[in-house]
Amino acid sequence: MSKMQDQIWQGATFTIERKQIPAADAVIFRFSGPFTARDMYSSLSPVALRNIFETAPPHPAPSVNIFDLTEVPYMDSCGLGLVIGHFVRCQNKGVRLIAAGVTPRVLDLFKTTKTDHLFPITATVEQASSLHPPKAQ
Repeated sequence: MSKMQDQIWQGATFTIERKQIPAADAVIFRFSGPFTARDMYSSLSPVALRNIFETAPPHPAPSVNIFDLTEVPYMDSCGLGLVIGHFVRCQNKGVRLIAAGVTPRVLDLFKTTKTDHLFPITATVEQASSLHPPKAQ
């Protein structure tokens, strides 16, 4: 059985770290820096950025994706669009999306755009993990 390696993508001031948690049947995406079009696309194309969130065959999709937004001070409409686009892809695959560590400014954006009710929002990754118990062995 092959093991997916953790991966890190880094732009000018924006990074995304993808961490597979097989025992929990989850993937944590840890974002850091301003979640804006300029920062996201400074080193990756839109297609490459979207592909970061896809699970490579032959690995099955995890049952939960956790977006750790603890280190995201703000987000623009492109960042929001990426989150919502990923939410839709998750829904189509039966994968649950949880946002964790959402900063007040990002939470205001979610509330203003009425997207705060689409997926659970927790204060920490640990709380998000508790919403999704590990799969039975």
